[in-house]
Amino acid sequence: MSHEDEYLSVEDLIEIQKEETRDIIQALLEDGSEPDSLYEIEHHLFAEDFATLEKAAVEAFKLGFEVLEAEETEDEDGKKLLCCDATMESVLDAEAIDAQVEKLVNLAEKFDIIYDGWGTYYEGEDALVEEDEGEEDEK
Repeated sequence: MSHEDEYLSVEDLIEIQKEETRDIIQALLEDGSEPDSLYEIEHHLFAEDFATLEKAAVEAFKLGFEVLEAEETEDEDGKKLLCCDATMESVLDAEAIDAQVEKLVNLAEKFDIIYDGWGTYYEGEDALVEEDEGEEDEK
C-alpha cells in the first residue's frame, strides 16, 4: 500500500501492538470483564483489492484463524478498501495475543495489506448477549 509517510517497520508495529494489547486487557479487567473467560479476539485486516485480501485470508486460515466475510469500507480519505476479521478464541493473556498479532502483522507485510489491531467484547455476568435471530422463547 502506498502509505510511505505512515510506514512503520514490522518490528515497530509489533512493539506498538504489544503496548496496545496490554492497554486493552487492562481496560477490560478494570471494567470487570471475566479474567478467565475465553474471548473471541478479532484482528482487523484491510486491503485495496479483493484478490489480495482473499489470499491473505486463506493464509490466515492456514495459521489457525477463522476468517469472517469481507466487507467494503472507506478510509478517512474516502478511498474504498476491503476488510475482514481474522478471529481466534483466547484467554486474556498478553503473550498469547502477542503471538497472534505477530503472525498477522507478518502476514500483512507479506501481502502488502494493513493490519489494524484487534478487539474483543466484554465477558461477564452483566455482558449484553445477542439472541439468535428467529429463535423465540418457547413456553
